[in-house]
Amino acid sequence: MVKITDNYINNQAFADAGISVPDYDDTKLSGKTRWVHFGGGNLFRAYHAAVADKLLSIGDLDAGVVVADTHSKAVIEDVYKPFNNKILRVITKDDGNFDKSLLASVSEALYLTPSETDNWKKMKGIFESPELQLASFTITEKGYGLWKSDGELTDVVKKDIADGPDSPVNNMAGLASLMFARFKAGKYPMALLSTDNFSQNGDKLKKSVVTVAEGWAKNGLVDSEFVDYLKNDKLVSFPLSMIDRITPNPSETVAKKLANEGFEDSQLISTGNTDFAAFANTEEVHYLVVEDSFPNGRPSFEKAGVIMTDRDTVNDADEMKVTTCLNPLHTALAVHGDLLGFESISEEVKDEDMLNLIKQIGYVEGLPVVKDPKVIDPKDFIDQLLNKRLPNPYIPDKPQRIASDTSQKLAIRYGVTISHYLDASDRNVSDLHFIPLVLATWCRYLMAIDDNGEEFTPSPDPLLTELQPKVSDIKLGEDVNVHEHLKDILANKAIFGHDLYEIGLADQVESYFAKQISGKGAVRATLKATLAEFSK
Repeated sequence: MVKITDNYINNQAFADAGISVPDYDDTKLSGKTRWVHFGGGNLFRAYHAAVADKLLSIGDLDAGVVVADTHSKAVIEDVYKPFNNKILRVITKDDGNFDKSLLASVSEALYLTPSETDNWKKMKGIFESPELQLASFTITEKGYGLWKSDGELTDVVKKDIADGPDSPVNNMAGLASLMFARFKAGKYPMALLSTDNFSQNGDKLKKSVVTVAEGWAKNGLVDSEFVDYLKNDKLVSFPLSMIDRITPNPSETVAKKLANEGFEDSQLISTGNTDFAAFANTEEVHYLVVEDSFPNGRPSFEKAGVIMTDRDTVNDADEMKVTTCLNPLHTALAVHGDLLGFESISEEVKDEDMLNLIKQIGYVEGLPVVKDPKVIDPKDFIDQLLNKRLPNPYIPDKPQRIASDTSQKLAIRYGVTISHYLDASDRNVSDLHFIPLVLATWCRYLMAIDDNGEEFTPSPDPLLTELQPKVSDIKLGEDVNVHEHLKDILANKAIFGHDLYEIGLADQVESYFAKQISGKGAVRATLKATLAEFSK
């Protein structure tokens, strides 16, 4: 048996448990921090920490990463400190085998708020050091938010802007405060790298930090030169990135297997909304594409498998993933999966109809019009998704999770491809059959009646209360005026990126929907019939 805190140097117990260990001695690393990371969650633990571990192993880094979590003190106190900041990274392969690696690349973990005065002082000192090259982030998209839905700043942010940089509460105000300390220490350059999973992530990070700084400058709390410093990409950069690696909460199945293989620290740890463990389980396939803009230098990320490139290529890679090769397939599985009673994505893609549907959306309707980012082959991406990633039972994803906020996703996930068909001289939207089917299925999903005629609870979505009344009185098998029920939905450009009537797709969506409400089992029957008629 072996514990994660055991000394891994020349320790046969790790090898006996099938765990590879670092090629470096973490007790002998220097104290000069070059990389800090905000957000100590499972994605960082499974991905970024492994990148740092690789760079430490080859001697490209000489110090570990300092991790800061601003969301949960429990993550630091219960997940990092008891295990001496060590992480067991478990790659769960689609054949059922595990690759287990001990990571010792986190040098320190801090719960960071100004009220934690010692930790705040320590992080401020790191930001004041010229050696610091970058801060990276996995804090989720909402972690960058300053604004309410009406466009007004939140009350917390307004107070932070009024009070100045000494004791901010909001994440972005806290980062602006740390950057102000760096500015005062010597206007040292650095990169602020968002690696959260949304488009133009670096631009959003920059907008939020600069907004706070401009508020302080307007109130006379900082010099306007600080704002200029943040806006000068030769001094402070905000690189774009595209990240793709499914990293779910630690799995009970994985925990049991680790325990059986001799790993003592396999128990799950609840910190509120998220489960953690001494281990982090993740999939084998992964992508991280980063805009190469680092004014104070950077580690050799490419030596750890990160694709370093220019800004346009990052955007192309992101569009490939979001509009063609991953996200549209996910949404197709989600809305059909809920209606057809599937509880897991890995089970759903065993269904021949569902697998054929996403093949048609990806290979046939999407690939011909997507822009090739060159650094990742779009067809290879879909191949790996269908053959390795989605079928992996150790990556426990659910249609119900993916179906959340679908109304906010359709314009990007399908509307962009529709635009490409409208813009291409050699194509027509009438060539599309399976994207309209998914749009019809989503309207059918809004009825909250599954294909067996049973009620179900749709996943959270900000437009549910607005849209559901338009279809809630439809009864399966009854003759209804589909156009009257759907016209306001299908004409909504905010939802689809287009008025589907104006571009000639609405009739097809209405036709599919009419078939799907014809009785019990009609969703499955419509899917089968459409595949039989139009599959290529």
